[in-house]
Amino acid sequence: MRYRTLGGTGIEVSVHCLGTMMFQAVGNPDHDDCVRIIHAALDQGINLVDTADMYGQGESEEIVGKALRGRRDDVVLATKVHFRMGEGRNRGGNSRRWILKAVEDSLRRLDTDWIDLYQIHRPDPATDIEETLSVLSDLVQQGKIRAFGCSTFPAEEIVEAHHVSERRGLGRFRTEQPPYSILARGIEASLLPVCQRYGMGVLVWSPLAFGFLTGKYRKNQPVDLSTGRPTIRPAQFDPTIAETAAKLDIVEQLVELAESIGCTLPQLAVAFTVAHPAVTSAIIGPRTMPQLEDLLKGASLTLDDATLDRIDEIVPPGTNIYNPNAPLPPRSLTDPAVRRRPVAERAAA
Repeated sequence: MRYRTLGGTGIEVSVHCLGTMMFQAVGNPDHDDCVRIIHAALDQGINLVDTADMYGQGESEEIVGKALRGRRDDVVLATKVHFRMGEGRNRGGNSRRWILKAVEDSLRRLDTDWIDLYQIHRPDPATDIEETLSVLSDLVQQGKIRAFGCSTFPAEEIVEAHHVSERRGLGRFRTEQPPYSILARGIEASLLPVCQRYGMGVLVWSPLAFGFLTGKYRKNQPVDLSTGRPTIRPAQFDPTIAETAAKLDIVEQLVELAESIGCTLPQLAVAFTVAHPAVTSAIIGPRTMPQLEDLLKGASLTLDDATLDRIDEIVPPGTNIYNPNAPLPPRSLTDPAVRRRPVAERAAA
């Protein structure tokens, strides 16, 4: 296993990060099996574990807490906050009020006294970024978290957050967690350069492109919609949709490339993401032990220039074959109120 420093934190983390989103009822509901998978990952040298409070409404954090008993000091533990937890108002978002409660809930479920990396899962247009940075800075001072970062933030909001932290003397985002894969290379255009400029660590999620780079879904082959990723978003696996057809065509080319260099498609996919100089670690999210074992077999794989050039030919740099954030498009595109003047104002003009 290879290790890199997480941004400017001085914390060394494995190039593969164990993501635990699938350790819950809709993924792998067997807690004992999930604990075994976590232990196997740690035994193979992974020291970075990433979860979130919203994964199974806290179930994933509880599983991680069980698995880390007796091993906590050796693990860099990351979790996230933002999405709604339960019914009622003020049960999500990036406000001081919610974060102060959410961090205590996460600490309890994780059965730990501190969180190494506490991440804001998504931007919150209803909360001033200064409010969020302020409470996160306080949590660092209190020793409840060691560092904080963001996840799936646009480049411009990361820049704004850094300017606010400088002006107000607050702690700053040390990491960003964006989606990145051979099929979704859009972040190469501006997000990754911004992270490099600010010395941020980058933990990329969905390096297997929501399962399309596992090799399980192939052109002209039926898709089982009753298990795995298709149960979550079945429409994304419909081969009659142009976007899906394009992904399947590319998969065939990548399978051929992987075979030519003696690796599996998932190994090629993960190795591609960590080849970018801005990327610190790639989050792998196995649901079963065989999936973990296959990915870890490729942990030492590095891609030569010829292989990377071939990938560039198949999917040009900075290109998104699909929108990895399609389930959560930005509010500026989905809420007419943010792009239209009020009717009365338009009439007056």
